Amino acid sequence: MTTHPLLPQDILNDYRLAYRSRQASLIGRREVLSGRAKFGIFGDGKEVAQLAMARAFQNGDFRSGYYRDQTFMFAIGALTIQQFFAQLYAHTDIKAEPMSGGRLMNAHFATRSLNPDGSWRDLTAQPNSAADVSPTASQMPRLVGLAYASRLYRELEELHQFAQFSNHGREVAFGTIGNASCAEGMFWEAVNAIGVLKAPAVISIWDDGYGISVPNEHQILKQDLSALLSGFVRESEGGAGYDLYTVPGWDYPALVEAYQQAAHKAREHHIPAIVHVTEMTQPQGHSTSGSHERYKSAERLAWEAAHDALPRLREWVLAREELSEEELAALEKEDRTAVRQAQQAAWQTYNRSVERDKEKAAELIELIAHQSEHEQELMQAKENMMAPRLPLRRDMMETIFDVLLLTRNEPSTAVRDLIEWRDVKQQQYQKEYSSDLTSVTDALPSEKQITQFVPPTYDEDAPEVPGYTILNRYFDDMLGRDPRIITFGEDVGLIGGVNQTMAGMQAKYGPLRVSDTGIRETTILGQAIGMAMRGLRPIAEIQYLDYILYALQIMSDDLATLRWRTAGGQIAPVIVRTRGHRLEGVWHSGSPMSSVIHLLRGVHVLAPRDMTRAAGMYNTLLQTNDPALVVEVLNGYRRKELLPNNLAEIAIPVGVPEILQEGEDVTLVTYGAMCQHALDAAADLAKVGISVEVIDAQSLLPFDIPGMIGDSLKKTNRLICVDEDVPGGMTACMMQQILERQNGYHWLDAQPRTLNAQQHRPAYGSDGNYFSKPNREQIFYEIYDMMNEADPVRFPRFYK
Repeated sequence: MTTHPLLPQDILNDYRLAYRSRQASLIGRREVLSGRAKFGIFGDGKEVAQLAMARAFQNGDFRSGYYRDQTFMFAIGALTIQQFFAQLYAHTDIKAEPMSGGRLMNAHFATRSLNPDGSWRDLTAQPNSAADVSPTASQMPRLVGLAYASRLYRELEELHQFAQFSNHGREVAFGTIGNASCAEGMFWEAVNAIGVLKAPAVISIWDDGYGISVPNEHQILKQDLSALLSGFVRESEGGAGYDLYTVPGWDYPALVEAYQQAAHKAREHHIPAIVHVTEMTQPQGHSTSGSHERYKSAERLAWEAAHDALPRLREWVLAREELSEEELAALEKEDRTAVRQAQQAAWQTYNRSVERDKEKAAELIELIAHQSEHEQELMQAKENMMAPRLPLRRDMMETIFDVLLLTRNEPSTAVRDLIEWRDVKQQQYQKEYSSDLTSVTDALPSEKQITQFVPPTYDEDAPEVPGYTILNRYFDDMLGRDPRIITFGEDVGLIGGVNQTMAGMQAKYGPLRVSDTGIRETTILGQAIGMAMRGLRPIAEIQYLDYILYALQIMSDDLATLRWRTAGGQIAPVIVRTRGHRLEGVWHSGSPMSSVIHLLRGVHVLAPRDMTRAAGMYNTLLQTNDPALVVEVLNGYRRKELLPNNLAEIAIPVGVPEILQEGEDVTLVTYGAMCQHALDAAADLAKVGISVEVIDAQSLLPFDIPGMIGDSLKKTNRLICVDEDVPGGMTACMMQQILERQNGYHWLDAQPRTLNAQQHRPAYGSDGNYFSKPNREQIFYEIYDMMNEADPVRFPRFYK
């Protein structure tokens, strides 16, 4: 081993921290196997490398890692052992479990970026960890943005004022990943993007030779990640690329030296680094779901025992002769006791939080029992609920249900008291598990909508201009008034976007504010997430809606859940711009809206019918801290609109439709490109005496918070939902909202209908588009048929 610069007390303290972390892993596994917790995954075997990484980590830095990093979190002071166990037990109290309030599986770490009132903390004054996600390698895309934000804060002078987010770009983003996850495409895309962007990231690969039961020979070409990554190494001192360090996981001095060098170069010179930590072990196997003895040979298990970094560090501590074996053993005994006490305190606090409510429920049930002919059965139910076992609220709610079922014919004040108490608790519990999906949800009343409507206004001689001109002027104003806004995507920079909405913006605001990217949708989205987590307001462009599928997993698993899975502790107000609907071709005119809204709960999904509406939606979104996907209409860029004189003030509320045309006979609901077709069909229907109310939903997530469509249905009593998604897609979602949530079924005089695209993708060419998607004629026929059913004499079928 190399000589080590740390003081003896530093080394001893590090060993003791690693030892406590190991005890937490061992006790945690026993807690799961005893039934007190549902699942356990731990960082045993990874302790020593994480101590070395923690010594290079500073306040303001960010971690984007995975579920082996408990020792690192302990070492930077972002996690206590009691909090670690509180998460294992799924304690929903933020004070006990501040990472997620019991929502995340154990060993999924996060720090809180927001104060209780929703304002940003000073991120430079604390260690930061982006909230972990389980899907393998999903922590890598956001690492791109977490690191790249430092470059922006350093190089853009107008950002220097935002001192709570960055100290002139000196922050390093530390990424951690297991060896097997490096087989994922997201890993390679992120490594490439970080290198291209010259972003200060230090990526650690914890290589223990396996991915659950699958060894490296089936995971990695040549079984050597260092060999594969060598092509990313910079060839000269000033060249682009990475510094690569390959260090055994048991060599603590070498690890400390590697991390000090890597972090220094990243911090001072923005040179990214990869630290490939080899010869690591996993003493308890992958997780509590199984034993690694099933797939590791006796020889491999013996090798792991010999290379376990913790006893190797212990040997080194003793070899320095700073203390004896007996003295070290005594300290280890203290540490075992401390960890056990932290675990017991976490369990008792969690247990008591549930038992208090069970005791109250038991008291109420007992009062009912004394007045009931089912007294014996009720008392037995109470005793069963209070029997020593796991403290589950579920057991209490199930018992209350059984009590109410037994006493259904025995109304009493005591029964009503139990129902009232249960309802209060149900609301409390539901909030603890379901709050903070977005800042606005469908459950909120209309006065909680985001912003009030500010309509476009026009000069008397307002010119008609192509839609792209409206957005171009809007984005110019937007970029000029807020330096935190950064936009990027394929072809966004130099040529100003394929539709010219950003034309001239790069020349005016510079290549860091308006940037081209490679064809890498997953890390375009991840780049935006990381930047937004650091206080910037990124607008990430995915060139076509069809290509959002590349990024959909990250949007769904990371972006959409971030606020929720941290119980309001972290946000990433990303705006994703894309375009879709009518164009030409299978992969340029798609409309997979139902797929999007099902996977993106937690993201606002907006579909402006024209570019004036799009500008108003962007204004609204920039006033919020919620992420959003805005789907612009492809054929709207060339369509002419009047140029508003208040582009910067227009506001389209999230969750509020717009009535485009009032009518008496049928309510037609649609959005996006279909709005014009609906209006054209409505004009034809008016010629035959049918009055159609045309409503542009505008916001698909959330959908019609004030219930305007239900109100329309009270007047017309007939409903048709039209869009370009597949049958049973977005129109079915809208129908469920209107008929079920808004009670629209009460007002129906006819069977509600949907009109959709075909089940296949849109075929190429104008005729392919015509026969693949709804058109004016089909809308006319569907609505006329509805009226024919009501009055065949007045509305005879003239086309059949």
